[in-house]
Amino acid sequence: MNSGTTDDKKGSALAAQRFQMLEDIAAELAGDVVFPTAFDVVMRLRKALQDPNLSIDHLADMIALEPLISGRLLGLANSAAFSRRGPEVRGVKAAVVRLGLNTVRSTAMAIAMNQLLRSKDLVPFNDLANHLWEHSLRTAVAAEIVAHKMTHISPDEAMLAGLVHDLGAFYMLYRASQYQELRQRPDTVRHLISQWHESIGHSLLIALSLPESVADAMRDHDQPRPMPLPARTLSDVVYVANLMAGGKFEWLYRDADSGAAVDFALPAEYQALIGEVEQREHEMRAAFA
Repeated sequence: MNSGTTDDKKGSALAAQRFQMLEDIAAELAGDVVFPTAFDVVMRLRKALQDPNLSIDHLADMIALEPLISGRLLGLANSAAFSRRGPEVRGVKAAVVRLGLNTVRSTAMAIAMNQLLRSKDLVPFNDLANHLWEHSLRTAVAAEIVAHKMTHISPDEAMLAGLVHDLGAFYMLYRASQYQELRQRPDTVRHLISQWHESIGHSLLIALSLPESVADAMRDHDQPRPMPLPARTLSDVVYVANLMAGGKFEWLYRDADSGAAVDFALPAEYQALIGEVEQREHEMRAAFA
């Protein structure tokens, strides 16, 4: 990390830079929100969308791996133009069915292209972004399985909620990349994310027009609370899935105070599902083979 530049901000000036980023985020959330997430997923999705014989099931599985595209399609499916076709859509496959392949292809391609154009922005935080992506994918799969095995909640909706539960952290990485001083300080960025990603993430999901149930389910997902057993609500499912995926963000505390990361023991009922989570995660990744 280069900290020897003569115009490097420190002290109160650096604090002002952090505050400016948070102000800029608040302003952007009131408008059009676009940012990159997992680059390899976007590139593979772009290639797959060129296949005219791609099935709805396969397409839904692939889209479910990409949080921003999933969110945009859910918002579109529930928009005024499409909502007259039925009740609120809460899962990726249902959104694909409602929108149709052509609309899904064109919308997802537009978003993917926009992300690809911006992908260079997260280069300073590649390590953090990759850790976050792996965690998000595993949380999504764990949420799907917990919902299916232990609740009457739609597994498709649970998977979406798990996938986007940390979209606020992705967004904050992108916004931090716009500031030279923050690009040079990943530890500072990790701290900002740990403090703000939940509240910013909730506002982000609302801005992306995701179902309110999904946005509410990710609120306070990193705040310790009694272990829900059994899981009864979508919020419970996301909380448990986050822990099953190695939650409490150990990666945020890397190179920092190791005591800050709290170890949460999972009850045997959830531990018993780990093997199935790993198998399902392998299946999801195989969609891009």
